[in-house]
Amino acid sequence: MGGRGAGRSTVASQFALARLVEENYFRCAIMRFILGDIRNSIYREITDRAEEQNVKEALTIVDNPMILKYGKNSINAVGFRKSSGDQKSKLKSLANYNCVIIEEAEEIPEEDFMQLDDSLRTVKGDITVILLLNPPPKSHWIVRRWFDLEKHPEVQGFYVPKLKPGMDDTLFLNTNFNDNLANLSEQTIHNYEKYKETKPDHYWNMVVGLVPEVVRGKIYSGWQMIEEVPHEARLECYGLDFGFHPDPAAIVAIYYYNGGYIVDEVLYGQRYLNRHLATTLNNRPEKAVVVADSAEPKSIAEMKELDVDIIPVEKGRDSVNFGIKKVQGMKISVTRRSKNVWREYEDYAWKISKDGEEQGIEDPKCDNHSMSAIRYGLSIIMPSDPIAEISKQKELDVRRREREENVRQNAGL
Repeated sequence: MGGRGAGRSTVASQFALARLVEENYFRCAIMRFILGDIRNSIYREITDRAEEQNVKEALTIVDNPMILKYGKNSINAVGFRKSSGDQKSKLKSLANYNCVIIEEAEEIPEEDFMQLDDSLRTVKGDITVILLLNPPPKSHWIVRRWFDLEKHPEVQGFYVPKLKPGMDDTLFLNTNFNDNLANLSEQTIHNYEKYKETKPDHYWNMVVGLVPEVVRGKIYSGWQMIEEVPHEARLECYGLDFGFHPDPAAIVAIYYYNGGYIVDEVLYGQRYLNRHLATTLNNRPEKAVVVADSAEPKSIAEMKELDVDIIPVEKGRDSVNFGIKKVQGMKISVTRRSKNVWREYEDYAWKISKDGEEQGIEDPKCDNHSMSAIRYGLSIIMPSDPIAEISKQKELDVRRREREENVRQNAGL
């Protein structure tokens, strides 16, 4: 783990090729989050090394599906997902593999890595797992799992990663371009060093390899954590982001209080059927309209049949960015128990180009399920159009009065 230009992929490919042609047993999985991304990264690196070392003719190379063989030994491309739109694939067991090399390891969710780790079983040699990555922010699971952080003595907002004590089965190689100058052109070195003045956050994180306090391109800032929802707070609505597996469903309650909004986590998890979501909402002591993603009309219709007061969020062109801008202008607090909301808030960021430029779209590596649920709910509370704002507020008031009347009738009042 470290900065750019350190030669991590080159060294990993040299290691894999050397082990492939040894007599000892070697079955290696080269991995990235999306299977197709492997072809032009670590797989290409290994085939380039084979050509450089004049051993390509001795290997059996199958480009589709990306396999290199030498006798009984093999290197195989394996993705955690087959494609970026794949929501159902499940990583198969890697029994009998004794080496795994994961490129861009910061893209891998912790649950997926744990599933991989649990599936590695063999008595044919020691198992080696190699993670290649630039340092993610301090809240990332890789940092929390393996590292202690020391504040950088000169650069505010950045940390020096140190392997935690007692990690006897783990080796940490911390490198950046300064460890690989012999293999970099003067122009490349000049470009890296120039970032120190033009894009300092990019320089200290992606070039030098320090761990940042917050994710680069962070979308929201200034949110406050509070102990609990005050009794005086008024429930405005619930936000719902449908999910099943691997994406979790998320339900948040949104309250108005003292000129701002409070978010309280109601549900977050995988494999929840709509019936369970409806039961969770119907059993809440406080009732309010539920705002959900309009891209799920079938689920919304099913929730209505289950007596949930639910409406689809109005979505149009560039609605995600539009909604984000509205939320950015609000005063937001989050209850301490809302751990998934706060985790997503800390990691929620714009996609960043290799040159450190924000792309204006959500980073697909970030979990955004609670963030979407919050955006859905707040979108009906504060529409940008004043006329629409009045209309929406009237709709909320009518629904609130109807619920209060139903409660009185059920109580026999």
